[in-house]
Amino acid sequence: MRIALISDIHGNLPALEAVAADIRRRGVDLIVNLGDSLSGPLLPLETAQYLMASGWLSLAGNHERQILTHSAEQRGASDAYAHAQLGEAELAWLRALPATHLLAQDVFLCHGTPTSDLHYFFENAVPGGTLPATADEVEARLGDVKAAVVACGHTHIPRALRSRAGQLLCNPGSVGLAAYEDMHPVAHIVQNGSPDARYAIIEQVGSLWHTALHNVPYDYEPMARLAELRGRPEWAYALRTGYVKSPT
Repeated sequence: MRIALISDIHGNLPALEAVAADIRRRGVDLIVNLGDSLSGPLLPLETAQYLMASGWLSLAGNHERQILTHSAEQRGASDAYAHAQLGEAELAWLRALPATHLLAQDVFLCHGTPTSDLHYFFENAVPGGTLPATADEVEARLGDVKAAVVACGHTHIPRALRSRAGQLLCNPGSVGLAAYEDMHPVAHIVQNGSPDARYAIIEQVGSLWHTALHNVPYDYEPMARLAELRGRPEWAYALRTGYVKSPT
């Protein structure tokens, strides 16, 4: 069994298309999308339509929940733009997305942690950045999930590690946004240092699960220009560089 894990597309359709082409080249049995698919100043409608036509299993991330449940006053700029672009068919698709999913008792899928779409799983937000979570913190966030593989997204940081019980824990990173700044729970940044799109392939070999993290170059410049056109220069910089722009 070979499964491609994608997450955090954020409306970046060219990055998603590049990842999908790379996945087809490598060959997998299944593609799953771990959420935060549309929010941002790029192509939320077109990305939703692509995913709806794909037949892939998709989850709802925190941004799907916020697009659907936050009031106009509560929505940030990225969620507000996505909400304004979506039609009723796309909103209905969002409403039907599950928050978590268990594949054949072996692979547990979530966006943030098994119990939260907003909390970080393998990292802790600290002033200015992130630090790896301790083994005790990872175990506490894992809870009573016994699946052989637990996959999450949300932080945009690609990582693979093992629980104390030997479970494979995997975050494929972000397809569409390699760097961002967030104010919650404290002001911090995430930056992966290149504009590449990221995803992972997990594979069962005998009784063991393996993982491979992949970086895929793509033509990011049209999306960076689009972000600038829509008044989001911080997105443009992140799309071009994989870094958060330092204040000047």
